[in-house]
Amino acid sequence: MGAAWDGRGFVGLIQALNEAMQAAKAELNGLDSALGDGDHGESLAAAFADAAEKAASLSEPSPAAVLQATSQSLLNRMGGASGALYGTLFLRMSLAVKDRPDVALEDWQAALSAGLAGVQARGKASPGDKTMVDALAPAVVAFASATDLGGAFAAAAGAAQDGAAATAAMVAKFGRAKFAGDRAIGHVDAGARSVAILFVTLHEFWEGQYGEG
Repeated sequence: MGAAWDGRGFVGLIQALNEAMQAAKAELNGLDSALGDGDHGESLAAAFADAAEKAASLSEPSPAAVLQATSQSLLNRMGGASGALYGTLFLRMSLAVKDRPDVALEDWQAALSAGLAGVQARGKASPGDKTMVDALAPAVVAFASATDLGGAFAAAAGAAQDGAAATAAMVAKFGRAKFAGDRAIGHVDAGARSVAILFVTLHEFWEGQYGEG
C-alpha cells in the first residue's frame, strides 16, 4: 500500500481533512474576518464534515468516487467563490484519476496539476494575487519535483505553507479583500492558509498510513 492509495485510503484521507478543518475553524475564521466575510473556517469545516460522511457511506469507494463526493460537498455546503474553487479543485482531481483503482505518484501529479488548472481557469487568479493559488501553485510545482510520494507530500506541504505566509505581503486582487487596498498587507489570505492546512494534512496522513518506519 506504500506505493499507491486505494479508495479506502481516500476515505481515510477525507476523514483526516475533516478533522484538520474542524481544528482550524477558528483560525481560518479569524483570518477571513480581516478581509472577507469571516466564515471561511466555518463553511470549510461544514463542507468537509459532509464530505467525510458521504465518503464513509460509499459501499465500494474508488479514489475518483471519493474525490467527486468531496467536490459536491464543497460546492453545495461552502457556497460562494470559495466553494466553487474548492469544489473545482476536487472535481478536476477526480476526473484525472477516473477508473483508477489506486493512485500512485504519477497519478497524484496529474490530479493536482488538473486541480490547479481548474482553479485558475475558474477563478482567473495567478500567483501574487493573494488567493488560494498562492499556496496551491507552489505546492503542485514542489510535488512534481519529487521522485517518491513521501518526498512529494513533504515538499508540497512546505511550499504551500511558505506560499500562504507570503500572502501577508500582498495586495489582494479578488473578492472582498481587493477593496481593502494596502490595508490587506499584513494579513495572510484565509484561502491560501486553508490550502496549506490541506497539504500539511496530506503529508501527515501519508506518513501515518503509508510511510515507512
